[in-house]
Amino acid sequence: MSGFSLSDLEAIVSERAKASADESWTAKLVLAGQPKAAKKLGEEAIETVMAALTNDRDNLTYEAADLLYHLMVVLKIAEIPLQDVMNELERRTSRSGIAEKASRQDQ
Repeated sequence: MSGFSLSDLEAIVSERAKASADESWTAKLVLAGQPKAAKKLGEEAIETVMAALTNDRDNLTYEAADLLYHLMVVLKIAEIPLQDVMNELERRTSRSGIAEKASRQDQ
């Protein structure tokens, strides 16, 4: 079993963001800015959904990896640490998903 984590991915994205855009896709996305990175994230989300709908496990795995990577780039550009997202997920687990969703509808 691999010890690779989303924190590892966050660190790799952060490091590659500093590279030359000629040498790094990550740097190229960061340099292009949030609109480009967010658009790419959306494309990957759609591809992930399509893979899920066709029950293509291998492609779903591949597309999910792309989706997580592009999410990490979007978070990097927004300067939102992964830990902030994890803290939000932890906060949400303190009550049922139904109760949590209902509380958001009141906002």
